[in-house]
Formats: sequence, structure tokens, C-alpha cells
Amino acid sequence: MMCRRQCGRGMKTPVAAGTKHLISKRRGEELLLCRMGSCQEFQVTVHTSPGPTCGTYNRLYISLIGSHGETPPIPVNNDHHLLPGSTCLVLVRANGPLGQVVLVRLRLEGQIGFPNVDWHCNRVEICQWTKDQEPEPESSETQIFCCDKWLRTADGDVELRGGKLCLLAEETEEQLKQHRLMQLQHQQELIRWGSFVEGAPQCVDLKNMSELGPNLSYTHTSPTINMHYLKGFAGRVEPWTSFSELEAVFAHSGHQNSIARFVKAHWKEDWYFGYQCLSGCNPLLLRRTRLIPPNLAVTSDMLRPFLPAGSSLEEELQKGNIYLLDYKFLDGLEANQINGKQTYLSAPLCLLHLNQQGQMVPIAIQLQQTPGPQNPVFLPSDSDCDWLLAKIWVHSADFQGHQLISHYMRTHMMAELCCVATLRQFPEHHPLHQLLMPHVRTSLQINLQARASLLAVNGVFDQAVASGLKTIPDILRRASATIHYRSMCVPDDLSDRAVDKLPHSFYAQDALRIWDALHRFVLAWIDLYYRGDKDIKNDSELQNWITDINKHGFTQNSGFPQCFHTKAEVSKFLTMFIYSCSALHAAVNFSQLDFALWMPNCPASMMRPPPQVKGGVTEQDILSFLPGINSTLRVLMALTVLSQPSVDFIPLCHYREAIFRVDAHRRLVEGVQAELKAINDDITERNRHLELPYPYLCPSGIENSVAI
Repeated sequence: MMCRRQCGRGMKTPVAAGTKHLISKRRGEELLLCRMGSCQEFQVTVHTSPGPTCGTYNRLYISLIGSHGETPPIPVNNDHHLLPGSTCLVLVRANGPLGQVVLVRLRLEGQIGFPNVDWHCNRVEICQWTKDQEPEPESSETQIFCCDKWLRTADGDVELRGGKLCLLAEETEEQLKQHRLMQLQHQQELIRWGSFVEGAPQCVDLKNMSELGPNLSYTHTSPTINMHYLKGFAGRVEPWTSFSELEAVFAHSGHQNSIARFVKAHWKEDWYFGYQCLSGCNPLLLRRTRLIPPNLAVTSDMLRPFLPAGSSLEEELQKGNIYLLDYKFLDGLEANQINGKQTYLSAPLCLLHLNQQGQMVPIAIQLQQTPGPQNPVFLPSDSDCDWLLAKIWVHSADFQGHQLISHYMRTHMMAELCCVATLRQFPEHHPLHQLLMPHVRTSLQINLQARASLLAVNGVFDQAVASGLKTIPDILRRASATIHYRSMCVPDDLSDRAVDKLPHSFYAQDALRIWDALHRFVLAWIDLYYRGDKDIKNDSELQNWITDINKHGFTQNSGFPQCFHTKAEVSKFLTMFIYSCSALHAAVNFSQLDFALWMPNCPASMMRPPPQVKGGVTEQDILSFLPGINSTLRVLMALTVLSQPSVDFIPLCHYREAIFRVDAHRRLVEGVQAELKAINDDITERNRHLELPYPYLCPSGIENSVAI
């Protein structure tokens, strides 16, 4: 639907929907009359976005702000509505000098008798008229003021600016400098820093979803999930009676999941224990060690039977074949009570060996950090049940670290940290605001939901996980105090842990390729706007952004850059955030159900304390350590929901925002999409030849942001 108004004097005539311009003799006469006055005149076209809910009943007012003055607000739509996908044309006269139009001011007002519905504005186009022009100047220069967001009556005046993205130093109009500053001041009033856990990265200070507003909210459309066979166990607080009972539930809930079936078939095998450290749902902890930790009570003689003939522990350490899992972040923490019963945590140390077949196999497990006679070191030569139970304790500790550190802290909390700092320190017209927001915008909503449900009273962690609500803050604080910037950057992390060249480290192989593609994309984006390192140093908004992240993120000992000096530093830092919010989240989130459907492989809690002696455990005893029936099913139902990408998820480096369709940006996006497709094709082909595929970093399945 279009309307036209003559110079803001209140006359308007509705015309047919879909018409871009009005061509009529009467219109030409009206324009001619306007041109006889000493005024600047503008043809303004307001575009409503095409989504089915983008229209509104509300009345829209518009003003033009120029370099020398501004026009009073005039109504755009008096007696008709702004329909989805429609355009509305209005003629605006400036009675005094206006100069170049630099801003467009929009304001929505409710109409009596109609519901107050938010409006999604796509853009506003402005064409100046002069008396030398014909009534339909198709070739006249048009200014485009992109909006691409929701407007509400509660927002009051909203100002749009045109032109290209730019740095503060490139602003030439004083009004635009002031607009930039006022936008940040407004954002800092709306988006404030808060704290979920003292000593961990901070979060947004919002109490409920309604405070987010429509531009930071999204709808997650989940696929149809069959949880028919997981429901109905809520009242069964007793332990599992046999592995056969567990298998009966798995037969219904996991029979269509080929990876889960593989897990169930091989979970007891040592080689598969090591495989999961490299390409399971938590591939971030295993690292090579050149020294045996002083608190791990192993000797060379103790481990000699599990090393190659003629070799020793010292030689294998020197060759770089010894790896370590260390769960010291759990040491001394009190576990949760579930169904009124105390659960237990351990802080294992697990030594692994890269054998001559290229397999990573465990060779020693100590279940607590402090060595002593009541803390034995379990070995592959122990009884099958002793050794299996020791590995289960490691899996349970890994569940806590995976969920709270690898998953929540390193993806969800990082995304929120970046999002809040970006909203507070980068105005919308800063090129890095536009690059980052598609990767972090959803983090505020999903994290608010997580803190209100999963991590709240009567949530899954409260009712079914050993690291309950009292323990979560301690784990996050400890992890935050020891995190290092290098561990967040894929090439550094994989090299430091020496897992980048291991034969079955599919996470490492795929992660490196995706990181490199993202890094090239980010570097090219940086090159569009920063001529050299001097521009980096002089970008006060960028420096304020990194200062905000450091102030509200990790400690100064974390190695995060305190300021930026070079384009290379900025490119690496931005790549780290984008990777963490997309690919890393895909690897640690969408994999978790596959490895947990067979619960003994990934128990969320342990119901008896760690064994203090060897030789006293039977298969039935192992069952008594495992979570009870209803807590098992609570965890599985939660993981089933969390492991499903939404129906309308946005793949990595696919963007719906209009700014990414601009020529220079479009070429960069097409380039990175082509790289990611080639990576996707290679991974798909590799997986065809693997008995156990690793699909979690296929780019087609990586969501652009943390949205679940």
C-alpha cells in the first residue's frame, strides 16, 4: 500500500499496493505548485519489511534532519495501516534551509481502538526534488537509510542514518558524531552489566524476557521431538535394577541414533575412552604432559606393563606420548542432593598413552587430587569392574566440566560478554557492530532462559546433576580464574595441548579449517575499514570495547589483550568470539545427546562415594553408583531438547541483515560461504568412510550464534 502527501500539508490519496511511484497528471501539478515556493522538497518512501507480522496499526511520524536544520514531524499514515511488505510515499517540504539530509527521525504513536503492534521498518529512501526535475526523476540520486529492526511506541524518537558504515574518525557531520554518542549513551542506559556468579564473566542486568525488547528477542522453532519413551519416569526415584533395564529404555529412545548405538557397544573399551577425549562432546581438556603431576601417585614400574616393550614412562614422556586429564576444578566441592539423597563428586587425574596403533588409551586413574592409601591408583590390570568404575568416575567428572565450563562458560557466557560490550560500546554504524551482532544477538535471550530454568531452583541441575546450585558458582569461579586467551584460540589451543596432529582428533582437524576460514573472512572485513594499524590504535570505540570486555570478563592474568595495536590482533580476537559462538557451540552442544543416551557413558551424578580400596566391586555394585531412574531421564529429556537445532536456524556465515548484501560485504560473504561449503563437502566425504563419523563441525550444521 502506498500513500502520498503533498509537502506535509495533510492531503493524501491511497493508491494500489505494490506501486513504487505515482505517475499522474494531478501529482505533477501538485509538485509544480510546491516548487514555486522557496523550499527544499523531498520524496520519502518508507518500506515495511515483508514478514507476516511486520506491519502495524500505529501511526508513523517522520522528520528529516539536515546539516542546516530539520523538518517538523508529519504523519505518514493517517487512515490506513503499514502493511507487511508495503511502501508508503510522502512528500516533505523544508520551509527553511535544510542542507544535506543526514538523519531520518521516526516515531510511532498508538491509535485509539487499535492494538499497539510493533512495526518492523526495512528502510527509508529519500530523493530530493528541484524545480528542474521532471515529476518522475528515475535517475535522481536516492539516499537510503537502513533500519532493518523493530520500532515500538515506547521507543519514542528513533533516528536512522544513511551512508556507509564508518569509524568515528571518518565522521564529517557534527550531527552524526552527536548521534553516535547519544546512541551509545542510550544503549548504556538500557543494557547494563550484571553478575550471575561473582568472579566469573558478567552478564546482562535484565530480570525478564520482556526487558530485552523485540530486537534482542527471537523465536526458536524446535523440530518435532519424540520423547514418548523418556516420559513417565518422574515418580521412579529408585536406582536401576539391572543393565537390562537400562537397555530396555535405550532400545526405545536410542535405537535410531547410530552414534549412540556405537557408544553403547564400545563404552567399556579403553580405546574408545581415549577417542572421546579427542572427538567426543568435550574435546577441550586432554593435553600432552612432559611431567607427571606431583600429586599423581604413579611410578615407572607401575605403568611399565601398559607401555611398549622396552620403553619406560620417562621415555614415553620425552617422546610426547603421555597425555593428561585433570579435573582439579572439582576438588573439595560438596555435591548436590537428588531426591533427598546425597550425591558425590570426585576430581580425577587420568593418565593416557598414545600407543603404537595411534590409539589414545588410559593407563592410570586416581579419583582424588590428594594421594594416599585411601585414594588408590586404578590400572588396566585391575579387575574389570574396578577399572570400569574408575573410568565411569572420570566420565561423571567430565560431564560437570563439559556442561559448565566447555559449554556454558566458553560459549554461552562468552557470547553474552561480547554482546553486552558490543551494544554498549559500538554504535550501530560501526563496522564491527554489524559484523558481530548476528553472532551474539541471541545470547541474551537464551542465557536469561537458562538462568531462569536449567540453572535455577527445580531446574535440571538442581534436580538431577551432582554439581547442583551451590556448587555451580565455585566451578565457574575456578574455571574463570584459570582460563587463558590462548585456550580460546583454536590454533594456539590445539598446539598447546598437542592434539592437532593426532590421527583420530577429528574435532581438531575440522576446527582448524573452520577457524582459518573465519579468520580470513574477519581479516578481509577489517581491511575494508582500517587502512593500517594506526587506525586501530586511534579507534576510541574499539579501545573502549576491549576495555569493557576486560573489565567485566576475565582476570588480567588471562592473557586477553588489554588494548589493540594492530589489525592482526583485532582479527584474531574477533575470530575467537565468532568461533566460540558458532562452531565451538555446535561441537559441545549438538553432540551431547549422542554420547549421553547410554547413561553409564556420561552419568550426571554418582550416588556412592569414590571407592577407597580395590577389589570390592561387582557389576551390580556399579549400578548402585549410577544416577537413579527419574534423574537419568530428566537429564536425557533436557539434552534431547538442547541437542536439536531449530527448524529455521541460520547456518554459519549466512546473514539475513541487509548490510551483508552490500557489494563489498556480499563478496566477502560469498567467499567465506564457498570456503565453508568446501570444508563441509570434505567432512561429509571423510565421514562416509568412518565407522564412527564426526559430523558436529560440518558447517551446514553449525548455527551462526548460540541460540539453544
